[in-house]
Amino acid sequence: MFVAAVYFLLPVAWLAISATKSASDLSTTFGLWFSGNHLGQNLHDTVTFGDGLYLRWLANSALYSVVGAAAATLLSAMAGYALAKFTFRGRGLTFSAILAGVLVPPTALAVPLFLMLAGAGMTNTVWSVLLPSTISPFGVYLARVYAAASVPDELLEAGRIDGADDVRMFYTVSLRLMAPALITIFLFQFVAIWNNFLLPLVMLTSDRLYPVTLGLYTLNTQITRDPDLKAIVVTGSLLSIIPLILAFLALQRFWRTGLAAGAVKD
Repeated sequence: MFVAAVYFLLPVAWLAISATKSASDLSTTFGLWFSGNHLGQNLHDTVTFGDGLYLRWLANSALYSVVGAAAATLLSAMAGYALAKFTFRGRGLTFSAILAGVLVPPTALAVPLFLMLAGAGMTNTVWSVLLPSTISPFGVYLARVYAAASVPDELLEAGRIDGADDVRMFYTVSLRLMAPALITIFLFQFVAIWNNFLLPLVMLTSDRLYPVTLGLYTLNTQITRDPDLKAIVVTGSLLSIIPLILAFLALQRFWRTGLAAGAVKD
């Protein structure tokens, strides 16, 4: 575990140290050792680049990630709950199709999604990134497993006897019982959307709509022409991981609960 921790944290340490260096020092000094302190200047250059274009990229990433993850969590909860608590024709086949969707790599869906959204005239818009992000087959699977384990059928029957319909029971009772799983789904989807690169690359042409991943990539391709951009790319990469760290720290206890719950039964 120690070796694995060093392996995964070493790039983060390199990034944090490199963000304190000037563009010239990045090429001439050892990556894991400090050389001067240019962090303040690098931060200023990054947030003011392109009249605040980097901040726009961060805001776009936050929009895509928060809205997309929230919508995906709600849809996954509804679909998983229906598969777990309702009996209908084709339920097993539907769940098998969802499990098959988990195995399909996102790269295989990029071109079909582009053709569908291009036909609808929605490419190079916010919706071209948001709409595909609202679907999470793994989220549906996790919600289904957790709903089956944490929402007692007796509780639902008692609610129906008291006059509550299925929609009211879902929103007032079942969602609260499924909260740990929902937090887990939200966190997984938030990280996946924040780190998504291929979908925005295929869908977007305007740099004002880029997420931070695609924005930094475009800057990185221009380093040979403008070496000073190297410090901006490194510092921007460091800033881009801060929201992910904060999300993990804030939701860690719910995430652990969500993964463990349902593993055993009384």
